[in-house]
Amino acid sequence: MIVDDVAGLRRVLQGNRVIAVVGLSPTWNRPSYFAAKYMLEHGYTIIPVNPVATEILGQKCYPDLAAIPVKVDLVDVFRKPEDAMPIADEAIRLGAKCLWLQLGVINREAADKASAAGLDVVMDRCVKIEYARLFGGLNYAGVNTQVISAKRPPCPPLQV
Repeated sequence: MIVDDVAGLRRVLQGNRVIAVVGLSPTWNRPSYFAAKYMLEHGYTIIPVNPVATEILGQKCYPDLAAIPVKVDLVDVFRKPEDAMPIADEAIRLGAKCLWLQLGVINREAADKASAAGLDVVMDRCVKIEYARLFGGLNYAGVNTQVISAKRPPCPPLQV
């Protein structure tokens, strides 16, 4: 299912705590590094996927999704749109619950294939921005969150 609404994004972020980040850079000032670090600091398990690195953010890095020995809930894609289809195929094979294509990663065919296989699909959104927007991380920075409420929803519980 293509997820593009507040309730769906909340459900995806609350229900998927193990994130494989495909294309995670070991360089501290890259968007993938910043987003993964933020999610790691907010209780998510981050599994870096990068064929040229052995460790990123203190986590063992894997060359591809197939090499990951644990169950992955969400596959977060920081790659070119044309690379999304083989990653979607791997996410389906892994039994992931969600394929998340980051800002600028728009591949309708990959999204439709993953959705048809039963995965939730989020496209052209940043996992870090959406988490901050929906669970109170943007505070009073003047950002239009499109969520009108006098109270912030509770943060998802940490799973130990």
